[in-house]
Amino acid sequence: MFYIHQTSCISPQHTFGDADINKLAEPAEKRLQAIEPSYDAIPPGVLRRMGKVVRMGVGAAMPLLQNHPKPDGIIIGTATGGKDDCVKFLNQIIEYDEGMLTPINFVQSTPNAVASQIGLLTKNHGYNVSHLHLGLAFEFAMTDADMMLNENPLNNYLLGAVDDICTHHYYFEDKTGWYKKEDVSNKTLYETNPAATGSPGSIAGEAAAMFWVNGMEAGAVAKLQAVDTLHQADESIVKEKLQDFIEKYLPAGEKIDLLLTGENGDNRLLKYYSSCESVIKEDVTIARFKHMCGEYPTATAMGLWLCCDILQHQHIPDHMIKNAVVKSRYKNILMYNNYKGVQHSFILVSGQ
Repeated sequence: MFYIHQTSCISPQHTFGDADINKLAEPAEKRLQAIEPSYDAIPPGVLRRMGKVVRMGVGAAMPLLQNHPKPDGIIIGTATGGKDDCVKFLNQIIEYDEGMLTPINFVQSTPNAVASQIGLLTKNHGYNVSHLHLGLAFEFAMTDADMMLNENPLNNYLLGAVDDICTHHYYFEDKTGWYKKEDVSNKTLYETNPAATGSPGSIAGEAAAMFWVNGMEAGAVAKLQAVDTLHQADESIVKEKLQDFIEKYLPAGEKIDLLLTGENGDNRLLKYYSSCESVIKEDVTIARFKHMCGEYPTATAMGLWLCCDILQHQHIPDHMIKNAVVKSRYKNILMYNNYKGVQHSFILVSGQ
């Protein structure tokens, strides 16, 4: 696949700038909202016109682009990007009777607004693509980056994903049962009450994560070994797919050191995570990350950022660990994520 050289993340936790993932910020009003920085790298005149999802995406990208101002391509995954501005624009059509409409909402009403704004700010006229595959948007963005680097091994790409808790999307997801009805802390998200059943839904979340990637090993933070996806509701088939994925992509003579899962407190999805955990041997640490960022379509980008942080610092916060196994070193991390019980992804990341 490819190498990751630099990362940046704006999330509901302390991940931007001097990151500290040992601290755990809690949700407010059933939402894990991003801790937004001051965005010093974005011109104030441009910043005040940005919607939240564009602001987060560009803000996460700018620290990478200050060191590497001219990527050969910008590849972004998103599922809800632009939806809030789209609804605002449609409402204006009715409110103003198709008269003089605000252009900002129209400009930012499409999901490619994040990638295009990054391109405009950096005067980048190269490859610029947005992937919109719901819970697999970031996975297909990674696949795109891999295909581009296979053709252009000396190129550099800005790869990332961003989604926010926009009002329209939150209302729709809440009404269809994907968020918990009761107030719940992310510190107790994985506790089932009653013990045998738990409850459906998770906590709404948002984040933006960006990666500087290329095909060169020297100086890399981590290597993305493989990514694969599956549309399936049968947990036994998901389990078989994970077994095949490990056999195919794990380097010979090596083993998985950490299984990082997107378990989100939704009792309807536990069967998938339990099936995948059963594939892993007993000497593997199991950890979870969605109590940090909440549930949203491109949460695996936050997960990949955490993989890179763990490989760099060789440390996993206690609040992430489900099953601890003492390790002298974490080298190979397998991440499994499930979105709404039908979209599954498997990602293998290795340290240098």
